[in-house]
Amino acid sequence: RRISCAFKSTGLLGPAKREAWLQLRAEIEALTDSWLTLALKALTLIHSRTNCVNILVTTTQLIPALAKVLLYGLGIVFPIENIYSATKIGKESCFERIIQRFGRKVVYVVIGDGVEEEQGAKKHAMPFWRISSHSDLMALHHALELEYL
Repeated sequence: RRISCAFKSTGLLGPAKREAWLQLRAEIEALTDSWLTLALKALTLIHSRTNCVNILVTTTQLIPALAKVLLYGLGIVFPIENIYSATKIGKESCFERIIQRFGRKVVYVVIGDGVEEEQGAKKHAMPFWRISSHSDLMALHHALELEYL
């Protein structure tokens, strides 16, 4: 199953709220130098590969995390079964569950901005790509385009 966009007039938001949200999102994009658009491009590249999946691990509780995925238009690149909440179990437990699900003989690349993600990646001998600035996100997208990742 995939999370589909919730912005149809009969969807999650009515027409007026939908327009207000899209306007706010456009303003956020302008203020962040298109951070979301660039992130979505990188995630879409990963998603388009037949042997790759995007997995989201967040400290946000599951229902609010799903709402954010919908509101930011990320449902197309994060299948619902690949969204993990670390709120109650911690990120390390999420890493373990992901490894149990997909196995140890695959290549994982952890992308994040926190020490917890970096330590988890290191513990499991996974490459870690730190995103702490816009240029880091641009470099990730470039590395994906050139198929270094």
